Amino acid sequence: MSADTTQDRISLHPHARRVRVWDGDTLIADSTRAVELRERGYPPRQYLPESDVHMAHLVHSANVTHCPFKGDAIYFSVTAHPDIAWQYADPVADMAAIADRLAFDDRALDVRVEKA
Repeated sequence: MSADTTQDRISLHPHARRVRVWDGDTLIADSTRAVELRERGYPPRQYLPESDVHMAHLVHSANVTHCPFKGDAIYFSVTAHPDIAWQYADPVADMAAIADRLAFDDRALDVRVEKA
């Protein structure tokens, strides 16, 4: 398998640990149905079902990016942080498990994952 394939770069790990996302004192998301995405060269990211995200706290951004390994991502912002969350509505076939889930930038938001 070549080094440029999704399987070599990315692995998906569904789990039932509680994941909560905070913007200061505001709870943005709370889930026990996360999929942890591990991508070579990047920190692990928790992808949470949209139904576990308080979407009223997020504003849809005009930003769209393309990843050859995951597909096209749309972005969301909170008041003080632009493009802080992203979602792949129609990811590439190997990444179907993250479809319609959101991931959050843990450099600006507090993403807490309970220990197993």
